Amino acid sequence: QVQLVESGGGLVQPGGSLRLSCAASGFTFSYYAIGWFRQAPGKEREGVSCISSRDGRTYYADSVKGRFTISRDNGKKMVYLQMNSLKPEDTAVYYCAAPRNSASDCPHPGYDYWGQGTQVTVSS
Repeated sequence: QVQLVESGGGLVQPGGSLRLSCAASGFTFSYYAIGWFRQAPGKEREGVSCISSRDGRTYYADSVKGRFTISRDNGKKMVYLQMNSLKPEDTAVYYCAAPRNSASDCPHPGYDYWGQGTQVTVSS
């Protein structure tokens, strides 16, 4: 049974940092691309970042490029999203996701499995 569990969200002041974690289980993690998404109230879900399984190549939305860094630890079956220089517009529920097919790769693999999300609030 595939499971993705996010953690690390919270309340942070503008300009601050947070590190989100995504713990994966139930599949051969190292074979799969993993993505981060976010959804703010009243807005559509937005793709934030993706990390390839094959070469570790990373992809970012323009809105977070230069501020966010995605990484993975295949041994621990974890994906991280380091978020720096946070802005109020980064406030959202953040989700990690994985495709069903290991051949599907970044930047748009198509996602079938989702975590429950973790809330990030950027406010003074």
